[in-house]
Amino acid sequence: MKMKTTLMAAAAAFALAPMASAERGSDGQVNIIYWQAPSIMNPYLSGGTKDLEAASLVIEPLARYNQDGAMVPWLAQEVPTVENGGVSADLTSITWKLKEGLLWSDGTPVTSEDVKFSWEYCTADGGGCAQAEKYNDVVAVETPDELTVVVKFGVSKPFPYGPFVGAQAPIIQKAQFQDCLGPKAPECTEANFNPVGTGPFTVTDFRPNDVIQLAANPNYRDPAKPAFATVTFKGGGDATAAGRSVLETGEFDYAWNLQLAPEVLAGMQAAGKGQIISGFGTLVERIMVNMTDPSPELGDERGTAAHPHPFLSDIAVRKALSMAIDRELLVEIGYGDAGRVTCNVLPAPAIYASTANDACKVQDINGAKALLDEAGWVDSNGDGVREKDGVELRILYQTSTNAVRQDFQALIKQWWSEIGVETELRNIDASVFFGSDPGSPDTFQKFFADVEMYANNFDGTDPESYMANWACEQAPRPETQWQGNNMPRFCSEEYDALVAEMAQTGDINERARLVKAMNDMLMQEYVIIPLVDRGRVSAHSNTLGGVVLNTWDSELWNAADWHRVK
Repeated sequence: MKMKTTLMAAAAAFALAPMASAERGSDGQVNIIYWQAPSIMNPYLSGGTKDLEAASLVIEPLARYNQDGAMVPWLAQEVPTVENGGVSADLTSITWKLKEGLLWSDGTPVTSEDVKFSWEYCTADGGGCAQAEKYNDVVAVETPDELTVVVKFGVSKPFPYGPFVGAQAPIIQKAQFQDCLGPKAPECTEANFNPVGTGPFTVTDFRPNDVIQLAANPNYRDPAKPAFATVTFKGGGDATAAGRSVLETGEFDYAWNLQLAPEVLAGMQAAGKGQIISGFGTLVERIMVNMTDPSPELGDERGTAAHPHPFLSDIAVRKALSMAIDRELLVEIGYGDAGRVTCNVLPAPAIYASTANDACKVQDINGAKALLDEAGWVDSNGDGVREKDGVELRILYQTSTNAVRQDFQALIKQWWSEIGVETELRNIDASVFFGSDPGSPDTFQKFFADVEMYANNFDGTDPESYMANWACEQAPRPETQWQGNNMPRFCSEEYDALVAEMAQTGDINERARLVKAMNDMLMQEYVIIPLVDRGRVSAHSNTLGGVVLNTWDSELWNAADWHRVK
């Protein structure tokens, strides 16, 4: 199988980040606010962006993606490629070399055994690893010496950079987590809240869904970094308060994900204390459609494949819901120039963006009504709600608490009412909704509602692992501690076959064809209803230097380089 060099060329690229301007700790404290509060510091037990990004201050991967989407070495000496001998000619193995002298924050050496263990941890039976797709097709990880890691694949992998690359697949310390495998993983509270890491900071106090206190890692590999001695990472509140705290009051230095109307942001920036930064990547606001029955009466089988949804199993209903939405208006009121209409769950990079679903760009209320009529869903008693065989179209629509999302809910509820669908709205605190507690009924993974809305994206520019999110095995369920990324519980042998084919395809154009086919299947089955291609919008104070917005990895990817502008 021949692999075009264009696929792996980006892997060898390297871009230097801005240098910190001070000695370690000499710039005092930096204050970060994420209005979605982190609930855990272990990204393997959470799919929430807030948790992944908070953890990225502490634990790191072998390589990650820079602001241009190019892969750069991090804990590794270089990015392995076929050309430099790090990837085998048959594409069934990749060999990583750790940088020499790496230490964990507790002063012990980082070794290849820690890397191997990170794979073992995520793939342990019953562990419910939220990032399991990163390790697809890995059959072994070998450690011939303390600095060498050889990842073996069961198939040829033209893109072998899923394992240990990006904020979603970091290295964790074996000594700390070795007794936390499988079902024990969620029980290791101390490790999950206070991981030993290699990053620029270490946790000194973690309060779930509230605040994290961090201090400069005394064993960080660059003796001149980080410039800040301490970090206060505040969570909770709302996007409005977070924006004001940076742009108007100056209380905080960095605010993430300012999901606010354009005029609100402009008014805040006019205060002159900070600046807004933004950039497009792969972040899509979408509605997930539950293919299973979330009825509480089903007990432990609630929200599982054992019980199909009573009316969303009908594609005519799912399609009508999508047709009724005016995406242009959603962009206008919610994001302005920081949003674009999209009919795909994968809007970028451009080579992967499908044009097969563009009909969604135009709202079609009458078409949606006709579709439901044809499918036999009618309002027989005149109450405004369609029904069929005793089943009424009454939807519970959940999302996180946020002004823009509640505006979206209100508009979509109105449009759906126009086609004979009654909608109950629920909003849940973001710290809980995007949390990782397998016992909570309110997480987006549990999905105990009919539809839910949120945004998500992926590390890097290659969508292989991302599109694998909707493989059958990725459905959250009790056996996986309710972890997994296939929220709709969509399951298709044809889709799974495309995932497997993508894993072994090297030609960039063929990869694009496969990705578009997967995207189109999801879109044309209407198990995901895309709304807005969202630019990332954050803000930092005028006194915070070194910030480089990154839409391809954690936004905090270069926090070691942040410093105080004098």
